[in-house]
Amino acid sequence: MSIQFDESIWGGEDGEAVLDFVRALRLPAVATLHTLHADPTPRQREIMVELAQTVRRSVVMSRSAAAMLTAGYGIDAARVETIPYGVPDLPLVEAESIKPSVALDGRDVVLSFGLLAPDKGHEIMIDALPAIVAAHPKTTYVIVGATHPDVVRSEGEKYRAALASRVDKLRMKDHVRFVEKFVGRVELTRLLESADVFVTPSPNPGRMRSGPLAYAMGAGRAIVSTPYPYATELLADGKGVVAAAATAEALAAEIIPLLSDPDRRLELGRRAHEDSRSTTWTRVGAEYASLFDRVAAEPAPPPPDHPYAIATS
Repeated sequence: MSIQFDESIWGGEDGEAVLDFVRALRLPAVATLHTLHADPTPRQREIMVELAQTVRRSVVMSRSAAAMLTAGYGIDAARVETIPYGVPDLPLVEAESIKPSVALDGRDVVLSFGLLAPDKGHEIMIDALPAIVAAHPKTTYVIVGATHPDVVRSEGEKYRAALASRVDKLRMKDHVRFVEKFVGRVELTRLLESADVFVTPSPNPGRMRSGPLAYAMGAGRAIVSTPYPYATELLADGKGVVAAAATAEALAAEIIPLLSDPDRRLELGRRAHEDSRSTTWTRVGAEYASLFDRVAAEPAPPPPDHPYAIATS
């Protein structure tokens, strides 16, 4: 059984309902960990440790996350697998050839995508815009994605409205486009490929994964990111740029010269695209299939000592 653990999609405090599920299993299970805190609360640590010790293997998406799980949470390294975030197998195309189809012709396009939530750091990028626009007046920052369902449930569209208000106060309304919906794969691909620079402005220094960052690499975009472990690992060796800090000034300092240098953008994008060939859905799927086969062939451990386990027959 494959379990996808993100604490926001399981019930209870910090997703603790996942423990009721795995305690009841009599099937070999593999848990892919989408949530892994660098500085967990005691309860978050308890949940992660029990989950990782109950399933046969825990899958993380980067070497830094694997190191954290073993060193920070005390999980046996033999029970931890690193399988990258899967991305579509996209060709490498130039942004200028795509921009007319998404009404961005003639613009210098900076883009972010993903479910909108306060932990994504769009405020940082919006605050960087005045300096970027002063150097590149044709810049448009495109923010793609619906508001996260948890945010909508708790406060409606208050967060998106706050971002729009911030744009207005900075007089950047002509330089920001909100794509306020969940876009399908084809539309997302075209928007991604129109970007001169893709940015992940996360303020979380312990972030262990970013699907949008992985997708941007798969699309061969020149990437600028705030510093966090997943970005630092994926963008090493000239595959992208990691800013000095999660600040507007640091992002602007990297984006401004990159928008002035098309050759460098092409080279960063080429390296990112080349590196991402090992993370396409077909290859990642094959890695999971191999892992499931190995786990299924292992001898079954003794059943847990609790009364509500689900039998296999």
